[in-house]
Amino acid sequence: QVQLVESGGGLVQPGGSLRLSCTASGFTFSLYRMSWYRQAPGKERLLVASISSAGNYINYVDSVKGRFTISKDNTKNTVYLQMNSLKPDDTAVYYCNAARRPLFNDAYWGQGTQVTVSS
Repeated sequence: QVQLVESGGGLVQPGGSLRLSCTASGFTFSLYRMSWYRQAPGKERLLVASISSAGNYINYVDSVKGRFTISKDNTKNTVYLQMNSLKPDDTAVYYCNAARRPLFNDAYWGQGTQVTVSS
């Protein structure tokens, strides 16, 4: 069965770093665009970063540019989100997403991992 499993969340102080991982199974990972979304309490789910199936197109929401880096390893069926210079506003549940052509609406979701940035 299709499965996306996130890990790496936790509590970190402002200015700190975390590395999230999402490991996929049950589908052809190399054919999917992989993304990280986050949802803070009382807020809508927001696309944070995405990487194309071939890895040649990468996008970030403006608020994380220069601080977050998305990458993936097709040999491990894993996508990563390196988060540096974390701010309290980054506090959210972070979700891994997989989607494919032509409409990118055949999407799978992970269960989410909590990131809390607080002193």
